[in-house]
Amino acid sequence: MLVDVVRDDPTNNVPDTVFSKLGMQLHRRDQHPIGILKNAIYDYFDKTYAEKFDKFDDLCPIVSVKENFDDVLVPADHVSRSYNDTYYVDAQTVLRCHTSAHQAELLRRGHTQFLVTGDVYRRDSIDSTHYPVFHQMEGVRVFNPNEWEESGVDATSYAAGDLKKCLEGLARHLFGAVEMRWVDTYFPFTNPSFELEIYFQEKWLEVLGCGVTEQEILKRSGKTNNVAWAFGLGLERLAMVLFEIPDIRLFWSTDERFTSQFSEGQLGVKFKPFSKFPPCYKDMSFWISDSFTENNLCEVVRGIAGDLVEEVRLIDNFTNKKGMTSHCYRIAYRSMERSLTDEEINQFQWNVREEVQNKLNVVLR
Repeated sequence: MLVDVVRDDPTNNVPDTVFSKLGMQLHRRDQHPIGILKNAIYDYFDKTYAEKFDKFDDLCPIVSVKENFDDVLVPADHVSRSYNDTYYVDAQTVLRCHTSAHQAELLRRGHTQFLVTGDVYRRDSIDSTHYPVFHQMEGVRVFNPNEWEESGVDATSYAAGDLKKCLEGLARHLFGAVEMRWVDTYFPFTNPSFELEIYFQEKWLEVLGCGVTEQEILKRSGKTNNVAWAFGLGLERLAMVLFEIPDIRLFWSTDERFTSQFSEGQLGVKFKPFSKFPPCYKDMSFWISDSFTENNLCEVVRGIAGDLVEEVRLIDNFTNKKGMTSHCYRIAYRSMERSLTDEEINQFQWNVREEVQNKLNVVLR
């Protein structure tokens, strides 16, 4: 399945650092924080809905452009379709950007209540909370007309009410008796759309996005008379809060000082830091071209330094009288597990400078 990725297609923009993560499936490891959190959410749905929800956690992350975008009504000109944001295997195939890529197919196959968990892929910035591979869970519930007709409220209000009740219960299951609030938002595939925020550790935290499924999605799946809700949540985002994990790169660590801290079924064990190694900062300035994007820069840096790069941050930006724009980026190198040598870091930085100049059409200063 995963070994069939077309590596030599001219439209393929999947780097080795991302390709190597395919099939690792952290969400299926019961002693890993991501797997522990997934199972805790499963427990909530099993108890609340008496195992009515079908669960999928092994669907292939390589999907068609149609499944990833068209089937969930992402507009043709939406920025997420660009090569700057999405990993393309070839012109018609991508690494899924969200677990919603499976929603239409599962509806067509007759599933009406289901949870989909999986690894998802996006080209993104580099810092402690962003990584090109992360994990999501998607939930969908479909209702029949007799369910809302008996309640005396319209279909959309019925679905929205059920959705909010379900997710408020999930938030209490994970975080305890927390204060919550609903925020109206926009997603292409739901209307109305909401985000759930909780007040946790003295600040408001966004937990998930959700809404009442657009009728067009149901109609295309042969469910013309139904109404449904859907939600999606990022497992890393919640696990970082629940386990107090300070850097998203740690989820990929195989260091025993990390992996041995977590046990099956133990939600919210507080991570004990074992790394006090200092970061090393290197600055790089260059004149940019019209085609320059920060995501492309991050991809080059990560391609050379892998998980030893902690952050890439724009620290200076100016345009001269001739209309040329210069950017200065500060790159932070740091290992979670050992001290990096000056020699290593200088080599990384030298290689980064070479690659940036060769691949990104910029002029180093």
